[in-house]
Amino acid sequence: MITRRVTLALALAGTIAGLAPAALAQDGTPIKVGEINSYTRLPAFTEPYKKGWELAMEEINTAGGIDGRPLEIISRDDTGDPATAIRIADELTSREGVSFLFGTFLSNIGLAVADFANQKKIFFLASEPLTDAIVWSDGNDYTYRLRPSNWMQTGMLAAEAAKLPATKWATIAPNYAYGTDAVDAFKTQLKALKPEVEFVEEQWPTLFKIDAGSSVRALEGAKPDAIFNVTFGPDLAKFVREGSIRGLFDGREVVSLLSGEPEYLEPLGDETPDGWIVTGYPGNDVNTPEHDAFEKAYMEKWGEAPKTGSIVGYNSVMTIKKLIETAPSLHTADLLATMEGLEVDSPTGPFVFRKADNQATMGAYVGKTALVDGKPSMVDWVYAPGADFLPSEADAAKMRPAQ
Repeated sequence: MITRRVTLALALAGTIAGLAPAALAQDGTPIKVGEINSYTRLPAFTEPYKKGWELAMEEINTAGGIDGRPLEIISRDDTGDPATAIRIADELTSREGVSFLFGTFLSNIGLAVADFANQKKIFFLASEPLTDAIVWSDGNDYTYRLRPSNWMQTGMLAAEAAKLPATKWATIAPNYAYGTDAVDAFKTQLKALKPEVEFVEEQWPTLFKIDAGSSVRALEGAKPDAIFNVTFGPDLAKFVREGSIRGLFDGREVVSLLSGEPEYLEPLGDETPDGWIVTGYPGNDVNTPEHDAFEKAYMEKWGEAPKTGSIVGYNSVMTIKKLIETAPSLHTADLLATMEGLEVDSPTGPFVFRKADNQATMGAYVGKTALVDGKPSMVDWVYAPGADFLPSEADAAKMRPAQ
């Protein structure tokens, strides 16, 4: 039976051969890959992320490259602007001659580059953006996503939230694709687990322009039993400070997306809230042979402990390595065919890219915030496998537009 993907691959093979090197010949020429991210806009996350992919690239090239060819990553800063990201993507593919693209952080930029990849028929690995649209409602055959999505991570949190006695919930999230997706996903999954819950207040601050005082007053006025928080970075710090001063968190449970990530948790310092249920990364508390080896290499190279971004950057390039090693050529058709069901080993465990929706099954850690010996920490954590928090492949395929 000829599937849609096979038809696409056959068509592409004859039309885009000139867009990428035809084969992985052992001639020593670099394999060029383009990378785009918001380095100046979001350095707290993107700097560790870059250190992660630079470490992976160095390991690959020190070991002789891929099939005798060094990996060359040409990286550009999109400054947090979708139009800039599209211009850079065009330059990387048309002038620099990269074989494909990876990266992006903000969901609106990830969606913009995904649309570019779809139009230009070039493979794009979306490393960090979390919006579900990138693989579902706006998904396309050319875009795969690495990180566990909004749906996956909110599902992990909803499973814990459903155990709480709280029935009246309020939410606060940045007013763009990531925030709106996260709130919708949390509501849907929590109500499915606990139908009696109700949502009594929503706050939608502009990203990185939160008026924390107004948001906290509105949330307090609604008298919720619990709060679902999606703010991050400087917005999270302002929200925590103002909420603590005004007693918003006294006697209330808080479930908070990403707040256990060192990038956002460590800056809270001694203002770190106690007992928030979060997704994140417990760093050097993860003790597996794979993670220990990664952590040792990372600390030797950079002189600091890895963060969530470090893992994402490293896993991105490990995906690229496995893809290039496995694909018969760098033709886009061969890359796409190889990505279907591709299995990748990583410091956080193996994961697979699903055929139905191009989503990786990479998981996340779920735990609670605390100060341990005066340091912001994630405690009582468990690793939640990504595959456990995804819809079936049949259901996911129905959410994608026809290609």
